[in-house]
Amino acid sequence: MLQAIGLTSAPRRALPPMVDDLTFEARPGQVTALLGGPGAGKTTALRLMLELEPGRGVTYFRGRPLHRTPHPGREVGVLLGDVPGHPARTVRGQLRMLCAAAGVPASRADTMLEVVGIAGLRDQRLGSLSLGMDRRVALAAALLADPCTLLLDEPSAGLSPREQNWLHGLLRGHAALGGAVLFTTDDAKEAARSADRVVSVEAGRLVADQEAAEFARTRLRPRVAVRTPHAARLADVLGREARAAQRAVEIVAESGSRLSVYGSNCAEVGEAAFRHGVLVHRLADETGDSGAPVPRTRAPQAPAAGSDGADASVPDSAPDTATAAARVPAPADPSGGRGRHARTRPPSPVRRVGGPLRPLRYELRRVFGTATPLLTAALVVAVSVVTALLLARLGGTPQNRMLAAWPGLLPLPPAALGAGLLGALAFGEEYRYPALAADRGTVPRRMGLLAAKLGVCGALALLLGALALTADAAALALVFDQGPLRTPERWAAPAAAWAGLLVGCAWAGVLASGIFRSALAGLGAVLAVPVLVVPLVRKALDGPSAYPASGLAGRLRGLSFTQWPPEADRLVLGALRVMTQPVGTALVLSLMVLLCAYGFTGLRARVRW
Repeated sequence: MLQAIGLTSAPRRALPPMVDDLTFEARPGQVTALLGGPGAGKTTALRLMLELEPGRGVTYFRGRPLHRTPHPGREVGVLLGDVPGHPARTVRGQLRMLCAAAGVPASRADTMLEVVGIAGLRDQRLGSLSLGMDRRVALAAALLADPCTLLLDEPSAGLSPREQNWLHGLLRGHAALGGAVLFTTDDAKEAARSADRVVSVEAGRLVADQEAAEFARTRLRPRVAVRTPHAARLADVLGREARAAQRAVEIVAESGSRLSVYGSNCAEVGEAAFRHGVLVHRLADETGDSGAPVPRTRAPQAPAAGSDGADASVPDSAPDTATAAARVPAPADPSGGRGRHARTRPPSPVRRVGGPLRPLRYELRRVFGTATPLLTAALVVAVSVVTALLLARLGGTPQNRMLAAWPGLLPLPPAALGAGLLGALAFGEEYRYPALAADRGTVPRRMGLLAAKLGVCGALALLLGALALTADAAALALVFDQGPLRTPERWAAPAAAWAGLLVGCAWAGVLASGIFRSALAGLGAVLAVPVLVVPLVRKALDGPSAYPASGLAGRLRGLSFTQWPPEADRLVLGALRVMTQPVGTALVLSLMVLLCAYGFTGLRARVRW
């Protein structure tokens, strides 16, 4: 059971709210249509139900609001817009990534592909799908966690009649299993044909809440569509027979050869045309929307007894929908009031979208679902090898910088730039192609997701750095026959510095892209460390220290609970030496600032509403 009570969107400046005190319900086992024209507030109403937009009112899903539901993805399946997936990701890869987010087995993706009838397209890229196939993928994503309720915004927009029939058959099947289905549409015929109940809204307010049969009787009127080369003659014949039989028949001239006859049927119209020898090319029963104003000519009735002989016009058989809405009581508020009293409720906060239930698996599928890591690694290795060979050819470069392909003119080596790019894409792609949120823009700031991104990006950075060093060393040995290479006496400190630089760049990209919601901003933050922060740190560290920190490793050994071996002092001193370098200090300071900013922006988003 879905109960929406007193939904009211936040007021706009000098304009009424998009949704104003909207109250209705969608029952289990039924398909409910939310009907309204463009700008009627249908999408805003769905976003208010999902707590994605600030406003007032409350929506109960089986008796609980969404923020009280342990796993919202398993309670509500949502379709808002197109599939927000990376266009280079495959259909199966996208669904398996969402399986990790919903906490369901990966095999569920193949099952849902069979259900929506696109199992043969599992290896197709999302960017190559047609509108109909894209909509099927979106429905498969909404059904992954087997939700009890489906909320779909214009699911049949732009689809062919065949695709629409398939879609509504799928929704009907979900409702037959006991689920509740709510979809929005601006087509009254579609609502009457495909829904069990129709909720009509206009300007954000409830107009009518009716059963589909009642809606079709009051809003849609059956008619007989006729096409004949003698339209005027047939209209005159039908009008004379209607007056003779004292029946209310309405005849609408659609064009020069087409008529719409209301209040009759195909048999009566066909027999009248046959008796008077009128040629008919087409005769069919149809259902028309009485909401659209059409110029009409009415067949006059025979004068009633006691009248003055004037022709009386036939009254319209469809009552006003607002009158019908007045007879429909609003669903009761669990707090004891009606929907109108929902205005006294405090504003509902914007729900923080839940993170993936399996964040590490989700992040691995997100990273390796596209060719971006492989392309980045190939580009980094190629640039690194070429740079290392040029440095060796020119000479005068220390071996450590030569292996790292880091000339003094570049702010960072290619491997560090590649690590920063992979880190920036970790959150940048989440905001560009959000898969965790229904409103396409919100990315959850959960520690589990952040830890997974930091761990995966750090591991990728180390792997990229090792690959670049190996390729540089192999290229130098192949071209110059071990000429520029010497066995280092101390390798632990340079290796630690190299690993720290790579991991630090990757983490800076992750945090900056999460703060600024852009991969370019994340990469810019990585480049800002050597360009802006390092000169400031170098100025701060320039000059002798009044209190030297000699003997720090021994004092740290004395503070530890367990005695580490004396050989560990070298590692501690190497790490401290790296930390005191301008680049290391700048990177540590930048990471601390970015981490604090990330936490502050997450806290601000939580208390904003």
